Amino acid sequence: MIESKYGAARVSDAITTRSEISIEPVTDKRGRAAFVDCGRAFSARLENFVPQIRSEQIELVDPNKNPFFGHGRAQLFIAHRGGRAVGRISAHIDELALTMPADQGFGPGTGFFGYFDAEDEGVAHALLATAEAWLAGEGMMRVLGPISLSIWEEPGLLVRGQDHPPMIMMGHHPAHYAGWIEAAGYARAKTLYTYDLDISREFPPLVQRIVQSGHKNARINVRRVDKSRWDSEVQIVLGILNDAWSDNWGFVPFTPEEVAYAGKKLRPIIKEELNMIAELDGRPVAFMLTFPDVNDALAKIGGKLFPFGWIHMLRWLRYPKGAGMRVPLMGVLKELHNSRIASQLAFMMIEAIRQEANGKFRSSRGELGWVLEDNQGMLAIADTIQSKINREYAIYEKKLG
Repeated sequence: MIESKYGAARVSDAITTRSEISIEPVTDKRGRAAFVDCGRAFSARLENFVPQIRSEQIELVDPNKNPFFGHGRAQLFIAHRGGRAVGRISAHIDELALTMPADQGFGPGTGFFGYFDAEDEGVAHALLATAEAWLAGEGMMRVLGPISLSIWEEPGLLVRGQDHPPMIMMGHHPAHYAGWIEAAGYARAKTLYTYDLDISREFPPLVQRIVQSGHKNARINVRRVDKSRWDSEVQIVLGILNDAWSDNWGFVPFTPEEVAYAGKKLRPIIKEELNMIAELDGRPVAFMLTFPDVNDALAKIGGKLFPFGWIHMLRWLRYPKGAGMRVPLMGVLKELHNSRIASQLAFMMIEAIRQEANGKFRSSRGELGWVLEDNQGMLAIADTIQSKINREYAIYEKKLG
């Protein structure tokens, strides 16, 4: 028996440990800080990990600050053994995810686990059992994870690509977690890829011809995001995003509150030259966002702004010279899906960003992702520009009861 203040979680004798494991629910501000510190301690053990800013990590699990909690609820748990934190997990429910069609991955009765860290397999299984018990008590019949907390934040467990540092807003996990999760009865539900791209070289001739053809089309205009009209531009991107992604596996609408929150957080790293909106006949129909990899700077300051890290960070924000570039989001309105013009707009935006990243910012490396394993359009684009898979994330599922 693994004792939990939330409730007893039964696990098989094969995975219990000699010392008692106590799993306690987080109930206050101090507990949330301890939850984050537990995760930071595990991350610090990993090769190629990049320390993040602690206050921002705490904010993500604070119901008063993260707008995810406007449509979701969560219970955080910390595992202790001998008075020492040896693991953590979140169990959470997204009310918007419950309203989505079941054939799109989520739907009624689907809950989630996330923020998963464990010292050994016994702790891992005890934490998973505790999260499952909480979700079942809330009426859930199925669990997916790890997703921390929103699908728009950090979905999936890194199962390939631990040999190089993660880029901005990318999870980084030890390879052995996958075996522990699978041994607890989970099966892979979906695979997500990221693609590595050498942006110091020109794209293949086929892509160049497609881009040149687009520039000759008077109906098409690819322009930079205008930060002087930031709120308006954010709304344009939100409208395209929620339409373009609405049929994708795991889609949950990005709420206006989440967009405002993300916009405020990301604005300091947004460079107009690296973010594009494509217009067709004067109407915005596509976008592509690119973030300089702030992990380059965080690695140098050890994730600490004080006492002097903020000086380096300010300098980096002004001119992130040589930084890697990540494309986390792009979208084309559904009415244009499966059309030639959709791929043309994508190539035009990618090429415009590549030129700016390589020319103005002296960047040589880009990364695209996440990309769903069955997103044939994006897979084809990634292949055409000769990018290569460099990371693989897995989302697991399990029936409850």
